[in-house]
Amino acid sequence: MAGQKHYLDDNDMEEPPSVSPFMPMFEAFRNELDEHQDRRERIIKASRDITALSKKIIFSLQRVRNLHSPIPPPIAKEVNARYDSIKDLFISIGPDLQGINFWRYQRQISGGCQEYVEAISFQHYLETQSLMTHQEAQDLIPGGVELTADDYVLGLFDLTGELMRFGITSMATNGTLPRGVAAEGGDSEGRDILMDLRAIRTSFESLDTSSGSSDWSYLKKDIGKKTVVMRESVEKVENAVYGMIVRGRERPKGWVPDLSEGHEGGMKAVESF
Repeated sequence: MAGQKHYLDDNDMEEPPSVSPFMPMFEAFRNELDEHQDRRERIIKASRDITALSKKIIFSLQRVRNLHSPIPPPIAKEVNARYDSIKDLFISIGPDLQGINFWRYQRQISGGCQEYVEAISFQHYLETQSLMTHQEAQDLIPGGVELTADDYVLGLFDLTGELMRFGITSMATNGTLPRGVAAEGGDSEGRDILMDLRAIRTSFESLDTSSGSSDWSYLKKDIGKKTVVMRESVEKVENAVYGMIVRGRERPKGWVPDLSEGHEGGMKAVESF
């Protein structure tokens, strides 16, 4: 009937929807995924910062001109400050890389570890003319962050490129191939950097990663490309030494470039090799 009011009683009131018993479980899943994403982003950022600082260390070390000797104090001061920053970064992400989480986020921190190994092994070689062992590299990584064998080996692959640059730069500036000091009771001259590069190349070429072990999974994935680059680095030093020796012998002793056109002043005589 038009205009008739209808009053609701208690039986007509709708009951509030009941909370699903699965809601707490999915809220826990949401919180876990949020923590995972935050943890992953922290590790990625730290890895990028470690990579950038390690590259700056390498750039500073490339200014060294003597092999098998202490790093000059001005350069040592620069690299030590950056090492301190890298150690702080490792410590900051150490809790995120404990237990099973280390393997969960290993690929996120891998790039930073490889670049760091390249930097510390380059300094170790300049000071001692020897390769840093896996344990020595692990001891320089604080925060309980583990250094895998894959990251250690791949970092040494990258080291050959820095040794190539160091050798060619020294030849361009000093006219000689970097050479270490002779061992007591040994040869009259120490090993040069080309001898060390050839020894590293031989060792890497004998490395067998063809087995089906999962421990070599990432190494097998990256080793092909890095092996090509490593061989090219050694060949560049070989070609540079060849050119230095051959061209040096073709020049008579006391040869100087022609400075008659547009140049003033003289130059010191260039010794033949």
